[in-house]
Parts: sequence; structure tokens; C-alpha cells
Amino acid sequence: MDEEFGWLAEQGLERLLEFLTALGIGLLIGLERERNPTAKAGLRTFALVALFGAASAVLAETFDSPALIAAGAAAVALMMIAAYLRDEKPSNDPGTTTVAAVMLCYALAAMTMSGYARIAVMLAIAATILLYFKAELRGIAQRLERRDLISMLQFAVVAFIVLPLLPDRAYGPYAALNPRQVWLMVVLISGVSLAGYVALRMVGREYGAALLGIFGGLVSSTATTLSYSRYARSGTQFLSLAATVIVIANLTLLARLALLTAAVSPTLLGTLGPVLACGLAPGLIALVVWIRGRKEEQALTMPEVTNPTELRTALAFAALYAVILLLAAWLNDLFGSRGVYAVALISGLTDVDAAALSSLRLLNLGALSEAQSTTSIVLAVVSNIVFKLVLVLVAGGRQLFARCLALMALVAAGLGAGLALFT
Repeated sequence: MDEEFGWLAEQGLERLLEFLTALGIGLLIGLERERNPTAKAGLRTFALVALFGAASAVLAETFDSPALIAAGAAAVALMMIAAYLRDEKPSNDPGTTTVAAVMLCYALAAMTMSGYARIAVMLAIAATILLYFKAELRGIAQRLERRDLISMLQFAVVAFIVLPLLPDRAYGPYAALNPRQVWLMVVLISGVSLAGYVALRMVGREYGAALLGIFGGLVSSTATTLSYSRYARSGTQFLSLAATVIVIANLTLLARLALLTAAVSPTLLGTLGPVLACGLAPGLIALVVWIRGRKEEQALTMPEVTNPTELRTALAFAALYAVILLLAAWLNDLFGSRGVYAVALISGLTDVDAAALSSLRLLNLGALSEAQSTTSIVLAVVSNIVFKLVLVLVAGGRQLFARCLALMALVAAGLGAGLALFT
């Protein structure tokens, strides 16, 4: 009897916590809706709907009748529709958002009683954020252009239609090509680039050279370097601005590599992370010291950056990445790690991401050690720095080259020192 009572008490306590979680979800969403004077449901209504959803889920489980949850949802929907139909006061708000929020609240409350409490809470927080930031989200939508929306749709196709359809198995010589893994790299690069592209369009003018360099580095540090090198040609008064944006964009590249490594091969961060930090830290310190010595800030001009999620860009990256994987596997078979290093130096001239991701892929396959993969990535970055300095000299002139040389050389030297210390 005591054991049975203890089991009932334990089950009752667990159910009570689930009901309290459901109540919390209703209070959270209802608190936001209470602020809207046109909403027909506020704090108490949302709390009661959440408890009703939780009770419906418990009864459905008890009587083994899932239809009870559907019946409860229908009752809530009819209640909300009736509330808006009976309202005689004219309003520009059709109430669809509040009705959808009430229905979601009911469903999330039911989820808490079905073993999905954590997901329900996360979704409730996300829903509250969407409801609260209505004006900001509308502003973002209005500031996006047609090509930005097309870019987002293209990314959705790449990530959520093409990727799941590709086979997840190795093909080709040395079993170096996995279609899904190759396309996953396209998704990662396109996603990071799209985020930087949208941010660049939205806040680049308002927040100055620092964020312009960061977002430019997320989109394409090479494109940003070329754009502002040409920009510096228009007059010596723009040299400081151009140099600042170029250096920050190339420092951002190191942070982006750390994020990609965390997504593709997290175990390598223990080795690669400190090496990248050795390059990033002295570059940041020198940049801050140099910026503090500047007295004037010139007006900003947005660089011309193409849409990063165009299909041609994605396919070109996929082809380059696949070729580098095959070449790296072949050279590694012939010459060992020296072959991979040669590929990193060559491919890093134009595309650090492709070189880095191919090295990470080979690491995951066991073809490279952590030290070899780290060395390969560092060689690609240093090779890319050299290429960009040449680009600055040719497109921007000697004065801009002199301003960028010391800072970018310091980054390369820091990477070399980190490589010697941590591998």
C-alpha cells in the first residue's frame, strides 16, 4: 500500500509540474497579448486556454481518445471566432494574430502533457518574441528588396528541399565524395553569407566601418577587400576608412572559420581555436590602437556585393569543394600530408572556406590528423592574406597597401606562432 501511495504521489507531482508548465506558457503569451487593446484574449484567457489544453491532453490519454484534443481545439477556435463576431466596435485589426496565438497556446499546453515540455516552452518563447517585435519585424520586411526575398527563397530551396533529397553515402575515388556532405557545405556557406548580406543591407550605413567590415567579412572578405580597395582610389581622404573595413573583414574571416569548424568538426576547436585566437588577438589589439589614433570618420558607401545565395554561386562552390576533396584525397594518397598542404596553399588564394571545409571533411573521414587539418587551414588563410595584399596593392595603390600590410602581416605572424605553439 505504501509503495502504491508513493507511486501515486510521484505521478501526481510530475503531472502538477506539467500543468504548471502549461500555465506558464499561457501566462507568457497572454502577458504580451494583454498589451494589445484590440485583442479579444488577454492574460487570464490565455492562462485558462493553456490549462484547458493540458486537461484535454490528460483526458485524451486517460480515455485513449486523441479526438478529445481535436474537439478541444475546435471549441477554442469557435470561442475566439464568436468573440470577434460579437464585437460591435469597428477595428482595423481582424484578430487573426490573436486567434492563431490562442490556438498555438492550446497546442503547446497539450504538448507539455505529452512529453514535449521543453520543446513547448522554447516554441512559446519564440512565439512571444514574434508577437512582441511586430513593429521591428514589419520594418525589416519593408527594408528588404525583391532580390533579398528571392535570396531567402533560394536558400530555403537549397537547405530544405535539395539537401534532404541527396544520398548520404560515399562515392567516387577514395570514397571522398558524399553528396549530402558536399551540399551541406553549400548550405553552411550560403546561410552565413545570407545572414551577413541581410545585415549589411539593413545596418551598414548606420553603425559605421566596424559593422560594415564585420558584415562584409561574413559575405565575402575578398569581395569587400576589392570593393574598398577601389573605393580608396577615389581620394586619399578615404584611405583610413577603406583600410579599417578591409582589416576588420579579414579578421572576421578567422571568427567565421571558428564557427564553421564548430558546425562541421567541433573536436578540432581544441586545436584550431587557440591558433586562430593567436592570429585574431594581435590583429584586434593593433586595429584598436590604430583606430584610436584616427581623428576623422568619412561617410560610408555600401560595397556592391552580389546575392550570395544565387544558384550559380552555390553550384560553383559545390563543384570547387568536390574538386578540392578529390584532389586532396589523391595528393594525400601520393604524398601524404604534403599533398594536402599544397592544395590548401593553392585553393586558399581564392577561397578559404572551400580549403578549410575540405580539410575538415578529410579529418572526419580519418584521412588527416587534427594537427594536419589545422596546418592545412592556417596555410590556406595565410595564402589568402598574401593574395589580398596583392589585390590591395593593385586595386588600391601603395598608400592603402602600406596601411593594411602591417596589420594583416601581424595576423599572419600570429597564426604562424599559434601553429608552432599548439600543434
